[in-house]
Amino acid sequence: MNSATVRNLLVRGMLAGLGAGVLALIAAYFLGEPSVDSAISFEGHHSHEHEVEVVSRSLQSTAGLATGVLVYGVAFGGIAALAFCFALGRVGRFGPRATALLLSGTALLAVYVVPFLKYPANPPSVGDPDTIGKRTTLYFLMMVLSVLLAVGATLLGKRLAPRLGNWYATLVAVAAFAVAVGLAYAFLPVVNEVPEHFPATLLWRFRLSALAIQTVLWAGFGLLFGELAERLLHPRPVAARDTGQAVAASH
Repeated sequence: MNSATVRNLLVRGMLAGLGAGVLALIAAYFLGEPSVDSAISFEGHHSHEHEVEVVSRSLQSTAGLATGVLVYGVAFGGIAALAFCFALGRVGRFGPRATALLLSGTALLAVYVVPFLKYPANPPSVGDPDTIGKRTTLYFLMMVLSVLLAVGATLLGKRLAPRLGNWYATLVAVAAFAVAVGLAYAFLPVVNEVPEHFPATLLWRFRLSALAIQTVLWAGFGLLFGELAERLLHPRPVAARDTGQAVAASH
């Protein structure tokens, strides 16, 4: 690709990330915020300390939530668009739409699901404030490992494809990725700081909603960016558009 095409795809990736962020924001507001409110209520009933609220809860759940989700969507949309420029035509004979969906699914798995299964998201009142630095470091370490292992598995599959065929090469690559992730799970320390009396149903509902929000974000990005990339890279011929309009007008 030339630099102009990469630049256009980057802009479209950021726009698709913004659109996907709006979808994720809606999901977060209706799925995630009720669980957050319940967790904060639980913390208030079981804590004897009265902290001064620097930012109001209403602001956190509206403007704060919107800012965080939309900035996240735009940033990762741009990064995913650059990854798309590298992946298109190199991971199989897929068109722009299929490549975008494959990339977004892989990103969801490597960037979120794999780290989530080792260090799942926790609502407010779960976790020792003194260990937040350690927990953040472990989570990002797991995320970086997951991304690197996913890239390594992709390269392994491409290297084995000429000898084993695409099907068996893919199976070997997936198995190698699963084994490597399992080893990472085994060697990285376990973090379990859930309070003894914290409601299990609330914890499960919060984690499920966090997973659902990420799924909406990446699925939305794959669909939106795939369509934008398809129109940029494979524009519909003008003659075909004019013919279609003429046929529609005749009816």
